[in-house]
Amino acid sequence: MTSTDLAPKEVAIESLMVMATGSLEDFRSLFHPEATNRMAVDEPLACRGTGPDAYYATAVWLRSAYADLGWTVEDSVVEGDLVVLHATMSGRHTGPFVTYDENGRAAQAFPPTGKTFAVTQSHWFRLADGKVIEHWANRDDLGQAMQLGWIPPTPVFLVRMLLALRKARRA
Repeated sequence: MTSTDLAPKEVAIESLMVMATGSLEDFRSLFHPEATNRMAVDEPLACRGTGPDAYYATAVWLRSAYADLGWTVEDSVVEGDLVVLHATMSGRHTGPFVTYDENGRAAQAFPPTGKTFAVTQSHWFRLADGKVIEHWANRDDLGQAMQLGWIPPTPVFLVRMLLALRKARRA
């Protein structure tokens, strides 16, 4: 089945679900060659391009930090070429979560805590030719950081963050 066989709501839902387990081919069937992810500004450089490969790079980046990654869609709204999903993202923090500066250099690194999280998000998808061409989101990053023990940081966690950042910058 291709994305052209799916209704806009199903394209948006499936494009969120493939972030957890989808292959590059799955991304190519759901994301337009000119697709832009407005949320990629703090992600690795490979995520900041356009098209399915950039979205797949975002998935790989997320999967490297979170096991058992998944989204549960709570509600949706469709208006023309725009689909909005209210969802809960959940997972377990098993690898370093690294954010990047404007030059693609590691800016922050959060060492794995092994803790689980579940936070609400809203995802906005614009579709063209039956595929996602634009995405942006509102996320509860503060709630996620609190659930994972990133804030308030303990002195031991601050040292682990510095060590993780050094390692990420050497990579």
